[in-house]
Amino acid sequence: MNTMPADLVPPPGTRIDVMLLLEGTYPYVSGGVSSWVHQIVSGFADLQFHIVFIGSRPEDYGKPRYQMPKNVVGLTHHYLFSEAVLPPPREWRGDPHTAEVVERLHDELRRKQHAAARAELLARSLKLMREDMTLAYLLHSHESWRYMTEQYQLRCTDPSFVDYFWTVRTMHTPLWTLADLAEQLPPARVYHTVSTGYAGYLGAVLSRRHHRPLVLSEHGIYTKERRIDLFSAQWISDNLPVLERTAGETGYFRELWIRMFESLGQMCYDAADPVIALYEANRQRQIADGADARTTCNIANGIHVGPFAATRTQRPEVPPPVMCLIGRVVPIKDVKTFIRAVRVASNRIPELEGWIAGPEDENPEYARECRELTRSLDLEHKVRFLGFQKLVELMPKIGLVVLSSISEALPLVLLEGYAAGVPAVTTDVGSCKQLIYGLGPEDEALGASGEVVGIADAQALGQACARLLSDPDAYRRAQSAGIERVERYYTQPLMFEKYRLVYEDALARSEARQRGVPDEVGRVATILRGEAPWPAREESA
Repeated sequence: MNTMPADLVPPPGTRIDVMLLLEGTYPYVSGGVSSWVHQIVSGFADLQFHIVFIGSRPEDYGKPRYQMPKNVVGLTHHYLFSEAVLPPPREWRGDPHTAEVVERLHDELRRKQHAAARAELLARSLKLMREDMTLAYLLHSHESWRYMTEQYQLRCTDPSFVDYFWTVRTMHTPLWTLADLAEQLPPARVYHTVSTGYAGYLGAVLSRRHHRPLVLSEHGIYTKERRIDLFSAQWISDNLPVLERTAGETGYFRELWIRMFESLGQMCYDAADPVIALYEANRQRQIADGADARTTCNIANGIHVGPFAATRTQRPEVPPPVMCLIGRVVPIKDVKTFIRAVRVASNRIPELEGWIAGPEDENPEYARECRELTRSLDLEHKVRFLGFQKLVELMPKIGLVVLSSISEALPLVLLEGYAAGVPAVTTDVGSCKQLIYGLGPEDEALGASGEVVGIADAQALGQACARLLSDPDAYRRAQSAGIERVERYYTQPLMFEKYRLVYEDALARSEARQRGVPDEVGRVATILRGEAPWPAREESA
């Protein structure tokens, strides 16, 4: 079992410009979001960051995958489901008046309300959690037990009270522990969460408590991704007999989790300004999920092109017959479809290989199933599981970057491949179609930098890979389009320029709030949508 890593506690009075709130990512999990976080922290060396890592349990994480930049002045670990955060059990009668307040609060939470009413409700619930309705009250009081049994009889459509009891406890406990964490964290000038969910809830609590701005950068839509996870989760009980279910029925406990994540997302959207998406379709989804359209905008990922561009001279004249999936071996990446696509493509190109470059430790059972599928398809001599790789060393050895995912946002790995001169074949998820075919007439005129196929269609994915690798002219056109696209639209300086504006605006609003000056809602988002001019900058001497 891993020991809990130590917090980095800044000395009292240390200036914290930005507190980053990260759920299950940096610095312990590699991937696109973590790479982006490292980019941001490293890229704004003049700002001092405090990182809050929110995880499940200490034993679920290994050593850090990233070296902390020097401008990280604080690191706090919080584990949502660790026994260490729970109060010791004791019998407690509980206050009937508190129970009445809790019932009224839940009744209000079930009703659709406007943002101001939700903000007031959040403030009241936090006050109650600090004073009367503590975590000990929730977990151990007779009044809490009475309320829970009444709600089960009134609302639950699943026959198991045991599952209901533990589901409610498991769902609610992190909200109390995060509210306690908000009391303990040092104040920051700006809070920045990289998702809604638990990190977004903590951001909303901290923003309300300290009256400081909250920035939200949502790489994927958290509620959509959790919905995908919950549909396939084996740990959620679904006790209704098959004949009693209707077609498409989610199951009571899955729906309970989904509603909770939607509520957390709404709290975060209400508190955040700006609400940043990676591309337009996700921005529209945020608005549909309750974000104020005035606060929404897009900032695309950007990469440091230079190190990848330098590898182009190492590429052989003929593209290597290697299709490579770069990513974690987890269900959302649909590695099994990639493996089946290798079978399809190798029927046309006998020397073809499929490489899987990414860690297998996040979901060992799924990784085992992928290896078994490889054996069953007689692909052990063609499919290679490489584990974590340095991409600048990997890129010259592969012919295509392949994504078979069922959900993505704006994958950095496609941009890194483009910069190295590697075209891509992807499923139609997230912004992949935009990255392959372009966004708008000017970008589209550059041409296709690969192909996009349907989700979970191994036949189409394999055929597209074989087509591109066996057609030198099409490959060179895709290669040129990718290089031009990343250098024109997806560079790190472009991304930093926009986040510099976001941070400068948030820091200015933070100071203004302390003087009692109200925010101009959506100011920076309006600029980033191109609906207002960029502020003039003073030239440095």
